[in-house]
Amino acid sequence: MFDAQHLELWGFFWVVVLALLALDLAVFNRKAHQVSIREAAIWSLVWVGLSLIFGGAVWWLLGKEPALEYLTGYVIEKTLSVDNLFVFLMIFRYFRVEPRYQHRVLYWGVIGAIVLRTLMIVAGAVLVSRFEWLLYIFGAFLIYTGIKFALDKGAEVDPQHNVAVRLARRIFPLTPQFHGQHFFVKLDGRRLATPMLLVLVTVEFSDVLFAVDSIPAIFGITQDAFIILTSNIFAILGLRALYFLLAGIMDKFIYLQKGLAGVLTFIGVKMLIAHWVHVSTEVSLGVVAGILATAIVASALTNKKENPKR
Repeated sequence: MFDAQHLELWGFFWVVVLALLALDLAVFNRKAHQVSIREAAIWSLVWVGLSLIFGGAVWWLLGKEPALEYLTGYVIEKTLSVDNLFVFLMIFRYFRVEPRYQHRVLYWGVIGAIVLRTLMIVAGAVLVSRFEWLLYIFGAFLIYTGIKFALDKGAEVDPQHNVAVRLARRIFPLTPQFHGQHFFVKLDGRRLATPMLLVLVTVEFSDVLFAVDSIPAIFGITQDAFIILTSNIFAILGLRALYFLLAGIMDKFIYLQKGLAGVLTFIGVKMLIAHWVHVSTEVSLGVVAGILATAIVASALTNKKENPKR
């Protein structure tokens, strides 16, 4: 994980990530505004392009197999993140966050996700390297989660019952109303949290819950923490732009959750049978892409049938 080739890629990775995050906050989104579809599309292309360029660097320095593992991990995390976008949408609707302030919440949400997922992935890699049998537990958990995804009918999100939100209410004195995009304000000499902080806490908590599913899924592809972490972070870096790009049409992907259930179940089975049957990375990537493509096409055909004039 820490040989010279990995160190070169680590340097390239963190320079790109930190530079773009700084530009994002200090230049492109210094003032609160509603992100347009055009802007979201451009940023989505930027992040996907950088992710593929990094994958090319992995191929060049480390070889074909690590590059395919990176690409498979990226695709899995990216598609599993789409389900998280539905939750973000419901959180913003619940708290009635104005569209022009949503980017700031997602920006700091991504920063928190990078920190928390890094800790989770490093800890997971250390544990798996010492206790290989944990992969079987991960596999069984993914199959259980896949079945649960398949049967879930999409319950509404109620942040009032969120453990993290209730804890935040106890720790921080809160103002009853929003104060623009600020998480904290000073009133009558007191520093108070605003409801925007509760929104951020809810977003972070939901991301951690989704990471509990997605991170074990990538361990089913590779146990290299470098590949897992970089593919994971590149996927979530483009999550904000993808949210604003798909916010208006997310409810049209009616079979996506079934597709995600299929992906999780497949990876879980792959992990359980790995000792006896080797499933190559190429096959894994093909199966994952095939399941997701089927779910998307089926959703599009159903929507067209139900709305023939559109």
